[in-house]
Amino acid sequence: MRFLRKPTILVLVVSTLLVVAILRPWTPKPTSAVDLRNRASASAERLLEERVRHSPGKYEHIPYRLKVSVAGLLANNGCVCEGEEGGVNLPFSQVLFPRVGAYSLDRAFQASELEEVQRRRAQEFHSFQMRYQTPVDLLIVAKANSPLEFPTQGVEVRPLKTILIPGLGVQGLSHDHYVVNLTATLGTFDVAAQVEGVTVRGDAEMHMSLSTSLLPQLNRQLQFVTYTNTLFHPNTADTVQFETDGHQALFTIKIRHGVTPKLYNPGPKGDYNISALVTIATKTFLRYDKLQVLIDSIRSFYPTVTIVIADDSKEPQPMRGPHIEHYTMPFGKGWFAGRNLAISQVTTKYVLWVDDDFIFTASTKLEKLVDVLEKTTLDLVGGAVREITGYTATYRQTISVEPGGEEGDCLHMRRGYHHTIAGFPHCVVTDGVINFFLAHTERVQQVGFDPRLARVAHLEFFIDGLGSLHVGSCDDVVVSHASKIKLPWSQSEAEKTYAKFRYPAKSSDASNTKNGLLYFKNRFKCLTHN
Repeated sequence: MRFLRKPTILVLVVSTLLVVAILRPWTPKPTSAVDLRNRASASAERLLEERVRHSPGKYEHIPYRLKVSVAGLLANNGCVCEGEEGGVNLPFSQVLFPRVGAYSLDRAFQASELEEVQRRRAQEFHSFQMRYQTPVDLLIVAKANSPLEFPTQGVEVRPLKTILIPGLGVQGLSHDHYVVNLTATLGTFDVAAQVEGVTVRGDAEMHMSLSTSLLPQLNRQLQFVTYTNTLFHPNTADTVQFETDGHQALFTIKIRHGVTPKLYNPGPKGDYNISALVTIATKTFLRYDKLQVLIDSIRSFYPTVTIVIADDSKEPQPMRGPHIEHYTMPFGKGWFAGRNLAISQVTTKYVLWVDDDFIFTASTKLEKLVDVLEKTTLDLVGGAVREITGYTATYRQTISVEPGGEEGDCLHMRRGYHHTIAGFPHCVVTDGVINFFLAHTERVQQVGFDPRLARVAHLEFFIDGLGSLHVGSCDDVVVSHASKIKLPWSQSEAEKTYAKFRYPAKSSDASNTKNGLLYFKNRFKCLTHN
């Protein structure tokens, strides 16, 4: 047999490595990931003691034996990102044997500014929590009236993770032998520690039974019962059945990822920096003369605030200047499509919506609107618009939906508001406001604007946001409205074209589209309003 030449051997080695690299993704292997779980042994025991610290103290004298394999799964609210070190630096090594890397994100900031950034981030996160956490998220434990004690709300687990179930207990029974059963459908039960004298059956299963002749030992054991979600779903709930001696209770465990914060850096501490907090967005169509007046008026009071313009004119005219972003669209694309485009480009915490024929005055104090949103749970707050006649409008609307059975629901809209806002005497809570409002950017983006509503639409946005948008209105922040009075013989061709798109006949396709969306998309059968 002749020896293979060196080039042939090299080709075989390279070919083999390539084949392995291709086949490797198809080979079953344990997932390589950053370990965010709590470490077992002593740290797990400390965590366990911390979790049961708020339970009734009369069981603390009962000893237990830590079950490390389960206790180590409990999240400790102190995750650690660790990368893999070492490895051999060979060709294709990262393809064949990929290593996990860990990166400290605070390195994006200079050491001199990090402390201030952390302070602002903590402040914004606290505000975020205040806005998104509601009383339904609080843990409430039903005392034993049945004689079962169990949590009625506030129990939550991340998908495929493990928690201790708080508040389980049995009171008021006097038997020679006690048996408690737990049943779930989307996860399994186990115990993080074993109490002497209690028999546990069905650990790591959907049905678990605890039995003992000693009631205090049973209640101590119930403090260590864990639930592990085993069926992945990013947002659902498991209904747990808890029963003993003919008594039965049901409670839910919410299974969901935590809401990922979307925080905006407000800039250095001090008065509100409107340029850092607010972007002004508008939609224009053929009315460049009015748009320029709006821009000039904004610059008189806020020279460095970014203005985002969406434009679906047939022959767009460039709008140039510092802090101006001008985006063009297909001709006649529409009112709500333009709103979507403009707001999609906003990167500040708040977005101020204005029509292109509004004019800023000394009464257009954006700081007041920012103050309302910063100090309340409102998502959006409208201002007031002063017409050339001197009349000031807020256009406050209450919106409600009445269930209507198989034919659809009834939509009711009325002028008015629900109540005033403490600390802000000029502000009220309502459901719909005028076309001049400041809002949390992400909340507006979440609701969105239906692009099928081309030229005649406004309250449809607030109808889509009903139940998710918390809306207010303040009458002490006022923007002026350019005059709409125009004699027919003095109208330009652009103004005539604009009027044809802006004011279609009631029997036109635009009205039919709007009513059709209310009927089908929103499932309304009728609309009432005043």
